[in-house]
Amino acid sequence: MISLPGFPRFRPRRLRSFKAIRDLVAETRLDPSRFILPIFVNDNIEKPVETKSLEGHFYYPPRSPELIEYISKAMDLKIRAFLIFGIPSSKDYHGSQAWHRDGVVQKALRYIRSELGSKPVLFTDLCLCGYTDHGHCGLPVNSRRGMVIDNDSTLEIYAKIAVSHAEAGADFVAPSGMMDGQVKVIREALDNSGFTDVGIMSYSAKYASVFYGPFRGVMDSAPRFGDRRSYQMDPRNAWEALREVIADVEEGADIVMVKPALAYLDVIRLVKDHLPQVPLAAYNVSGEYMMIRKAAELGILDGETAILEVLTAIARAGADMIITYHAVEAAELIRSGRIPF
Repeated sequence: MISLPGFPRFRPRRLRSFKAIRDLVAETRLDPSRFILPIFVNDNIEKPVETKSLEGHFYYPPRSPELIEYISKAMDLKIRAFLIFGIPSSKDYHGSQAWHRDGVVQKALRYIRSELGSKPVLFTDLCLCGYTDHGHCGLPVNSRRGMVIDNDSTLEIYAKIAVSHAEAGADFVAPSGMMDGQVKVIREALDNSGFTDVGIMSYSAKYASVFYGPFRGVMDSAPRFGDRRSYQMDPRNAWEALREVIADVEEGADIVMVKPALAYLDVIRLVKDHLPQVPLAAYNVSGEYMMIRKAAELGILDGETAILEVLTAIARAGADMIITYHAVEAAELIRSGRIPF
């Protein structure tokens, strides 16, 4: 370590004395091209409808001009990547609409490609919870411990979903179910189907978190029985997250993810310190988004400053890209120069 001189020779305030200097020496910079914007497509509507539990965000019909307008607006703000979630027209035990050729996400992918070509980077959430009548991320089976989620039969379904998304035009599939071996099985399925160029962004360290509440309301994806603690990670563990990430990289993940972000900054830092060469995403989840939104509505804090401070903290912790519901507003603030730091 360098031994710094003491006061009065060392005056760190010189580098904070006015904004141009602060900008010049800033260690962390927010860039909208590193944001990933979640989008909800819904097979049960004919025009955009605002979601109730995630204020400021809308459901879009999978083939609607408004969907294209929304993506185009974001791209004008230099947001290039989008994570698509689907609300199907029907649900069943296996979540069969998740891999149907005419499923909601598949329709949206084909429509976006027909209108915008290869310009947007399209990620698709790959899971079952929004498509099943039981709300779990895998298939429930009876066991000596009661109803449990069967890992290996779920993997077979994940493989079918991945191929269907790739066929429809996805650049990346993003498995979020936290099933053991999911990346390996999906990679093999994509490769065997000729989609070696389709990447995998794995929800590698996805915690069993209370901060998913608003999202589950949007997707109607809360479990109908039990919870997800047998497959999502225990919030008390950090080193386990590193093991999960390493396993996913070894199985073929191109991008790994920590979710949630704000409550798990230490995990983001841990992963980046140990695997600096691996692209790392962090998901600034719905509960974190709504906390800022509601606090701003109540006048408790300055919402615009809070958005930028939180996203800066996530980037500073080590995230290379941030999945965030704040993406459009943050990009508008960055473009306008309204950054208060």
